[in-house]
Amino acid sequence: MTEAKDNEITSDPNMVAVKQHNRTQMIVIMLIAFVTLGGSYAAFYYAETTGAWGTTNNGEFVQPSVSTTELGWQVDGDTRKWWLWVVSEDCTELCQGTIKNMQALQILLNRETDRVRRGYSGPTPADAAWLASFPKLARVVVTGSTATESGLYIVDPNGNLVFFYAMQTNPKLVLEDLKKLLKVSHIG
Repeated sequence: MTEAKDNEITSDPNMVAVKQHNRTQMIVIMLIAFVTLGGSYAAFYYAETTGAWGTTNNGEFVQPSVSTTELGWQVDGDTRKWWLWVVSEDCTELCQGTIKNMQALQILLNRETDRVRRGYSGPTPADAAWLASFPKLARVVVTGSTATESGLYIVDPNGNLVFFYAMQTNPKLVLEDLKKLLKVSHIG
């Protein structure tokens, strides 16, 4: 009896048309799913391999990660703040300009100024009076064996070096990164 019904359904032209329509709809829906999924994978891998994929920060991440305890940081006062830290082998005009820019950056932070400290590691410049004109600039002594490259670092309140900038970096770029970090951070 079921064979008779099956033959009746398959011989009915309306039922055959309905089955064909349903199959076509299912294939279209599956194609849409595969095309969107495949397209998203293709866009992801294309962006990743061509360099179009990236971050919004201006500085270079410090890789491998280094902390101030590994460096043997020694500084007077509270270290549980964000730091703008200049490291220099010899504090020439470029280094001195970076230290002046750090002071301006801290002022531009407005209400967030108290969350940031400035530090300097390096020899005392020949003109020691110049360095004395920055009374809030902390002298950071590094006793660890890990060498750090000369430049400007942003250090988080946990003591991790986050970003590195060359001495000649535009201060506005540093300010952008620092504002982003302070906005998302609830520490320091």
